[in-house]
Amino acid sequence: MHEASASEAIVKMVAQEARARSVLGDESLRVSRISLVVGEATGYMRESLEFYVAASAKGTPAEGAVLDIRYVRPLMHCPCCGREYERVRFSFVCPACGAQGVMTKTGSEFYVDSIELSSQEKLNLCSVREKSRTQSTSYGSV
Repeated sequence: MHEASASEAIVKMVAQEARARSVLGDESLRVSRISLVVGEATGYMRESLEFYVAASAKGTPAEGAVLDIRYVRPLMHCPCCGREYERVRFSFVCPACGAQGVMTKTGSEFYVDSIELSSQEKLNLCSVREKSRTQSTSYGSV
């Protein structure tokens, strides 16, 4: 359920971008695609994100947008041997020495990577790269 507030914030951000670009170009733009990067450590489930983004987008320029999600596996660091490794699900054990690893920031990402906007009058697509990447903690839901 913590996906709800994060999804609302995403829809608000991308809808605001579509509205801002519509004013500049004198045509009504819609968000046709939202590309997210989601760290597996956030616990955000694909089905929940899809549901809450669709529900939050009703009546906004993001209504009907396709949601692309790229998951990032958590990266661990071993304090004993210094090795960095991808975490195996439900384990923190270093594959090199068997010590308990610690989480790095990799795998806790949550941000809009890009959006695609389309004109309602013409089907011109343009990709907008989101410059500020927002960590999941900024939504207060992780």
